[in-house]
Amino acid sequence: MNEVIRRNPVLTVVSVLVAAGILWLIIAPWPAGLEGAFGRKQIFLNAVFNGITLGALYFLVASGFTLIFGLMKNVNLAHGSLYLLGGYLGYEISELTGSWLLSFIVVFIAVALLGIVLQYTVFRRMEGEDLRQTLVTIGISIVLADIMLWFWGGPSYQILTPDWLRGPVELPLVAAVRDTGEVIYLRYPAVRIAILVGSIAIGILMWLALNRTRIGMLIRAGVDDRDMLAASGVRVQLVFMAVFAFGAGLAGVAGIVGGTFQSIATGEDMRFLLASLVVVIVGGMGSILGAALGAVLIGLAEQLGSVYAPTYSVVFTFLIMALVLAFRPQGLLGR
Repeated sequence: MNEVIRRNPVLTVVSVLVAAGILWLIIAPWPAGLEGAFGRKQIFLNAVFNGITLGALYFLVASGFTLIFGLMKNVNLAHGSLYLLGGYLGYEISELTGSWLLSFIVVFIAVALLGIVLQYTVFRRMEGEDLRQTLVTIGISIVLADIMLWFWGGPSYQILTPDWLRGPVELPLVAAVRDTGEVIYLRYPAVRIAILVGSIAIGILMWLALNRTRIGMLIRAGVDDRDMLAASGVRVQLVFMAVFAFGAGLAGVAGIVGGTFQSIATGEDMRFLLASLVVVIVGGMGSILGAALGAVLIGLAEQLGSVYAPTYSVVFTFLIMALVLAFRPQGLLGR
């Protein structure tokens, strides 16, 4: 982070000013003139929080992808299929058992086991062969998509929110001030707040694991010099298999999250694979903090664009990616 600030002082100042402006728009009551230009503040706040929570979902998918792609150099273009499979399995388990939380545990284990199979049968045999990995995983994603279409069909599936997370919660943010002086605070769905808090907790734990634990040291050492690490007696393949399993399981968990506050349907695998690629490119490959920053930027661009410029909302996402590639090709927090 310090290196980014030192090398890009102008960009840093502009980013701080933009962040301060957005923070003022969120916290301060809007004058009549501002509401006349941008509409009601409540609409803006909902768009911002929708963008942040969508970014949390993108982070869950992209963080597993950045571990597999950014750290291990495995090009897994079947990552979106793991997301979709996790959503379908989460729907079936929650319907069968009535437990939303149990579905997270079962899906994480099931999709992680599938990740181990992929690592052992595919990626272990094609290490360093990016083109072969790309072509093979595209084929795997097509096969998995057809199997899921055959089994679950084309309808959309919605995973029911548990009773203790239904309904809105009142946040300490002023949404409007009536003529009588009464202050109206923002009410926002509790399930989205819970998902946001869970995503932040997962991100912090992943960063600590990679940077403050022995397993994180082994992962980074294996990426930098695999032969030397193997010569020291460490079974590198087991380490990488565990990382791949965790990244795959995280994609499956993200499928449950996506199916809870959005829906699960055919074609979502490609959407979230593309979103993961964009997030990793913007944030920087192999960086957990970069994945979080990229996910929030892309989520905000999508949601604010859909509210204030719906015709060009998709363009904003790729505009951000193009600007990052033009001025900082390694990503915002990449090395």
